[in-house]
Amino acid sequence: MEELLRQRPSRWADATDCPEVPVTADAVHLRSSLRPTGVTRLTLPEWRDLLTGIRDGEFDA
Repeated sequence: MEELLRQRPSRWADATDCPEVPVTADAVHLRSSLRPTGVTRLTLPEWRDLLTGIRDGEFDA
């Protein structure tokens, strides 16, 4: 995989356990800073669906 600019949420700028979410023209690449080799690639529609589900409480316990 090409080297991507990894962005961390400002809330976790100094944390060692946080999500990193680089976005390219055709995909969003998710990983945890604790597992840098484990990357999940989502298409842009999949990313939008995930964000919508989170906002709508679809994953709340």
